[in-house]
Amino acid sequence: MKRLPWFLPWFGAARGAAAPASEVPEASGARGHTRGRRGPLAVLSALLLLVAGALALTVSGGSTALAAPAPPSGWTTVFSDDFNGAAGTGLNRSNWLYDLGTGYNYPGAAGNWGTGEIESATDSTTNVYQDGAGHLVIKPVKDASGHWTSGRVETQRTDFAAPAGGQLEISASLQQPNPAHGLGYWPAFWAMGADARPVGATNWPSIGELDIMEDVNALSQHSTTFHCGAWAGECHDPDGISSGLQACAGCQTGFHTYSVIVDRTTTSAEQLRFYLDGSLTYTVNENQVSTATWQAAVDHGFFAIFDVAIGGSYPNKVCGCTSPSADISSGAGMSVDWFAVYRSTGGGAGTTTGGTTAGGRRPAAPRPAAPRADRRPDRPPAAPAAPRRRTSPRASPGPTRATR
Repeated sequence: MKRLPWFLPWFGAARGAAAPASEVPEASGARGHTRGRRGPLAVLSALLLLVAGALALTVSGGSTALAAPAPPSGWTTVFSDDFNGAAGTGLNRSNWLYDLGTGYNYPGAAGNWGTGEIESATDSTTNVYQDGAGHLVIKPVKDASGHWTSGRVETQRTDFAAPAGGQLEISASLQQPNPAHGLGYWPAFWAMGADARPVGATNWPSIGELDIMEDVNALSQHSTTFHCGAWAGECHDPDGISSGLQACAGCQTGFHTYSVIVDRTTTSAEQLRFYLDGSLTYTVNENQVSTATWQAAVDHGFFAIFDVAIGGSYPNKVCGCTSPSADISSGAGMSVDWFAVYRSTGGGAGTTTGGTTAGGRRPAAPRPAAPRADRRPDRPPAAPAAPRRRTSPRASPGPTRATR
């Protein structure tokens, strides 16, 4: 599902141009017969064995684990993680921070991460672990008493920023949870403004939030959203400026690449572009909000977050019910193959090349997108209609924390 397995180019070449008989090693005592007939058969058999072995590696889990793509010309890799730890181990805590409990431990920070989700985040390898095959897994689990635990991890670094005149890309290849009964599942890959961390996101949504991938209720869809400004302000929070849920075929059964590019190539006309497997899915332009609001939400560092929530405002809004359902399945994890942050400092075209599950990085030329105000509330007040993610504002009138 990502890059072609290493053997395919070679296999294609071998199949299209077999070596001359004179170059096929002669078996002892067999001579011409072996060279003329059994040689090609042996080569073909070996190739078939290689193919079978590769298929055995790829049929379960959607694809083999791959390294984060190298940056294209003009870009540099700021940070990446291929999650190559031993099976059952946690993350490198020098790179990753585990959120614990049901909210940031800061005065005024919202409970239940500001979204009404019901799980408690842990640093247990029951909920967050590397699988030994090159993946990070975040798995929500329901215990015998009905209590849910799950995982929510953030990058330690908060300086992922697009320089003036340049661009920033945040990407990950992941497979959404695939529960038998998924009403209430809420996986997400997103980023929040650096200034949220010191104050428990009580300054949300002004510091900015970029929801790169969210799905709810195991619908095999995804939405992207930009949160900014003030509660119930020009960015329509708590819903935000959102794509709404979009089709995402195969996203629960295979790995797909989700990306955002913060484009500051022209600082008077900046842009956010969201991609799925290299295809542009949604664009937010600076002129959709005031300059001050945009700069406060975009022109600074970010940190990235992965989590799988259970229940909450977004799943509830989409189903028109209270989630999770009684028959919800426990233990369906989100699997992350790689995570990477890239940056360019020059002007130029302003897009990278590649960025899909097949390997490269990706972006295509920007296209204008109409603003949209739907995302998921992150804090107490009643949420407007439309998707939103989980931001976690506090219960008081102003934004509180932007937690998805």
